[in-house]
Amino acid sequence: MNACATAILEEYPDIVFSYGFSDEYSFVFKKTSKFYQRRASKLLSLIVSFFSSVYVMKWKEYFPEKELKYPPSFHSRAIGCASKEVLQAYLAWRQNDCHLNNLHDTCLWMLIKGGESESEAQKLLKGTQKQHKNELLFQKFHINYKNLPAMYRQGSCIFKTEVEENVKYNENGTPVKRLRRKARIVHSENIAGKKFWNEHLSLLKEVGGFTEDVEKIKPEFVRSFQFENKLMPSTWIVIRIDGCHFHRFSEVHEFEKPNDKQALNLMNSCAVAVLEEIQDIIFTYGVSDEYSFVLKKDSQFYQRRASEIVSVTVSFFSSMYVMKWKEFFPQKELKYPPSFDGRVVCYPSSKILLDYLAWRQVDCHINNQYNTCFWMLVKKKGKSKSEAQHYLKGTQAQEKNELLIKEFGIDYNELEIMFRQGSLAFWQKEDKNMPHESKGSVQNSHKKVIVEHCDIIKPNFWEAHPSILDENLPIS
Repeated sequence: MNACATAILEEYPDIVFSYGFSDEYSFVFKKTSKFYQRRASKLLSLIVSFFSSVYVMKWKEYFPEKELKYPPSFHSRAIGCASKEVLQAYLAWRQNDCHLNNLHDTCLWMLIKGGESESEAQKLLKGTQKQHKNELLFQKFHINYKNLPAMYRQGSCIFKTEVEENVKYNENGTPVKRLRRKARIVHSENIAGKKFWNEHLSLLKEVGGFTEDVEKIKPEFVRSFQFENKLMPSTWIVIRIDGCHFHRFSEVHEFEKPNDKQALNLMNSCAVAVLEEIQDIIFTYGVSDEYSFVLKKDSQFYQRRASEIVSVTVSFFSSMYVMKWKEFFPQKELKYPPSFDGRVVCYPSSKILLDYLAWRQVDCHINNQYNTCFWMLVKKKGKSKSEAQHYLKGTQAQEKNELLIKEFGIDYNELEIMFRQGSLAFWQKEDKNMPHESKGSVQNSHKKVIVEHCDIIKPNFWEAHPSILDENLPIS
């Protein structure tokens, strides 16, 4: 977790401080940050996506003998701290939770290891105060809680400080040194105290100092600043995720242009995994580095809280992308963690939802037709990228089709359908005859996710798939 948080600070310079314990981390952006124009959905989805990808990539570094059996996922939320005092109260609250949870868990597991069942241990600890737990650890297990590793008791802080590094060597062998900002991990008993912040000039410079120590933890006060966007009931929820800087990602990993079939199949495989993981998603459509996930109209997934829905979907997709990389690119190293951002939109009627899906498929066609022409001009005609862009500027679909046929002998309509129309995945119901001792056989319905490539704009697609209609996605 600490290594992943460190990677986050190194990747995003607007993050000036982070604090974490157990399976959670908080990242503090500088007050003047304009990152993604301060759009909460973009911020939280991008951070949780990158964190998830790094977590999977670093797994073997920390657990070389353990297999990562399934993709981890995290959910996130945004809190706007209106002042330094609110930030201070938030940090005090999280560190207090770290201490209380760790003290309880230490007692719990010592009791279980001592022979108690989990329910018995929970019963023994119910209603006990900190002092009682400390005495229990010391008297029964000879453990002084204060001597346990600080990371367990206090959590971990990460922030950047200036360090001197050798950047090169002169001809005579003497090093040339420069100051570089590097993330460092610190454990402190009171991260919200004046003393801690005054000891670290980088924090004073980026955030400012605290004038008073926190006397009383006020979780409800902090929660009042939490941004909670509950989505409108009885509407279609659409989560759209997009690859972040995937032009560069595709170049670094040498994806085939204009379409890399394996890269698209990797995206499709991740989308199928999301459908299998999140049962409320009934349909998904994807093209290139984007995917749209449609949740059923009456979904209560995460009580329809936008931040949790978006972040957990993006997180799971990102983890799965890294885990499945070798399955689709066995000869290629994943050189750095991919990341995706997400957003959520509610559509009140099926007609508007189908308009949205039609828009995405039309975009698929327009972009793929352009990219096919562009890369043929670059690869076959030797044009530079800027020359190819200039050549295609203002051309219509018919002109592009004629260019492909006349110059390259390519009938656009004969190109692989996945490239032209994108990919859709949905639940398909299957009826199977199952043996029965007295009745011979009975019908047993079960579902599986299938992937197809076809025109989703025309009504006959929906008519041909009644299993989707069973999930209340009507034709019109």
